[in-house]
Amino acid sequence: MLPAMIRRFHEAKLADAPTVVSWGTGSPRREFMHVDDLARACLFLLERYDAPEPINVGTGQDTTIRQLAETVSAVVGYQGALKWDATKPDGTPRKLLDVSRLHGIGWRPEIDLEEGIRDTYRWYVRRLADTPG
Repeated sequence: MLPAMIRRFHEAKLADAPTVVSWGTGSPRREFMHVDDLARACLFLLERYDAPEPINVGTGQDTTIRQLAETVSAVVGYQGALKWDATKPDGTPRKLLDVSRLHGIGWRPEIDLEEGIRDTYRWYVRRLADTPG
């Protein structure tokens, strides 16, 4: 969802589109984690976790799809309006992992959502610049 959202807002910015329309109401909540934090968590667990119980890796924080879209819009620098098509489905109301076991052994993510979006958007723009045609 996030990569598609970044692309849509970037393309809307380049086209000077007056609006970006997203499905649903924007009220569902989702948890996002930067890939670098995931890699750090995997290394942390390889070195420090040896229990048989599964362990969830996540941030333990979620955000609404609306807040996510507003953040992506701001990071990309899109100046148009964001509209929601409530005739389309929202999907599951909330997806959030219980990371209490992971936090209990001392691991926390380092990259917050906005910083991760900024980092990803910079990568996306550089990648486009490096792509011929």
